[in-house]
Amino acid sequence: MGKFIGEWSRQLKKYNRNVRLFLFASMLANIGMGIFMVIYNYYIRELGFSDQMNGRVIAMQAMASAIALLPAGIMSDKFGRKKIIMIGALFAATSLLMRAVLSAEGLLIAMAFATGLFMAFIQVSSIPLLAENSTEKERVHLFSFNFALIMVANVIGNALGGTLTDVFHIFFHVSMLDSVRITLLIGSFIFFGALFPINKIIEEQKKRDQKTGASSLAKLFTTHRSSLKWIGLFAITNLLIGFGSGLVIPYLNLYFSDRFDISNSLVGIILSLGQAMTAVAFMIGPSVVQRFGEVKAVVMLQVASLPFLLLTAYTETLWLAVVGFLFRQALMNAGNPIQMALMMRTVDDSMKGLANSVGQMVFQLGWAVMGPVSTSIVMIYGAYFGYAYVFSITAVLYLLGSTYFYIVFRHIKRRQPEKKAA
Repeated sequence: MGKFIGEWSRQLKKYNRNVRLFLFASMLANIGMGIFMVIYNYYIRELGFSDQMNGRVIAMQAMASAIALLPAGIMSDKFGRKKIIMIGALFAATSLLMRAVLSAEGLLIAMAFATGLFMAFIQVSSIPLLAENSTEKERVHLFSFNFALIMVANVIGNALGGTLTDVFHIFFHVSMLDSVRITLLIGSFIFFGALFPINKIIEEQKKRDQKTGASSLAKLFTTHRSSLKWIGLFAITNLLIGFGSGLVIPYLNLYFSDRFDISNSLVGIILSLGQAMTAVAFMIGPSVVQRFGEVKAVVMLQVASLPFLLLTAYTETLWLAVVGFLFRQALMNAGNPIQMALMMRTVDDSMKGLANSVGQMVFQLGWAVMGPVSTSIVMIYGAYFGYAYVFSITAVLYLLGSTYFYIVFRHIKRRQPEKKAA
């Protein structure tokens, strides 16, 4: 344990100022998003809409991200990471604020579209920014720490979301609709706080002036063909995982409340525990990579999550559902930073933004397509068999994605170490 903590302590001390500022901004933004994730579905219900409306809202947000990610990645490569992240954070925070006060169906869907659109700006530029401010040797640890920090922020956000809603409703006798709305407003204000550290990031622009790679659409398919091939192969993996994830992940709060009839606070605590478990798994991920290599580590972690996913699908006992959820959440997500580091070192520096955008785009496409499918299945078959069916389909898709990833990437070679970033 001492060696493990010492290794992480040495890694954290090496990170430069830009990395530390971004991590702080990410913490604030994800606390805000964590609040939204845990209670926004309830907000839709309190407004009097059916769960199919939840499906449409989630699908619209995911579709907007899928549409925006590719052009956002190209703009990120051309204009710089900080500028794109700043624009995305400003307008994403504004859209969350509007979603907390609006109630008309058309406006809710429009604002969900805006959230997805501008969150894409942040998603597509974050990993390249971290990659450009670190060395290849640092990246597995850095990406793992970044993902772990996101999970910790989501823990705080999930816990605050469920708890504040019940506190306002029970102790201050505010209506459930207003208590949810107040909590959503708090989440949006926390997200706005991320703008301050983002603004302090100092980014060198000299690489953006080169007319190479993704910065020139005319040359996109004539330069760096090898990078384009790897981007396409990674995209297929993300598409399969995205289809599976889109069936289950957006509706975990509804799964627990519908099947087990528990309070918002308890749902928030359960989801926050899942994020905490995932954060621990992210920190352990680099050790798994050192022993088994990147590809085997990703596949082992993902496949190990499947029995827990099926346990959650079919149990009628709350504590078993929680155990299944916690271990599935941790194991399935633990491979994400490892896979991201593998992609970042496989593609050319001038195409890192494009690579990240394509991967995120196809993942969001899976959410957009499967969101309405999931809610329809649950409405038709009920809280037990409906969720059992969608969880089972997800398990099949995850298995297909992991198998494909192993077959395609098992022989990938490691590059020579690069010079340390400024």
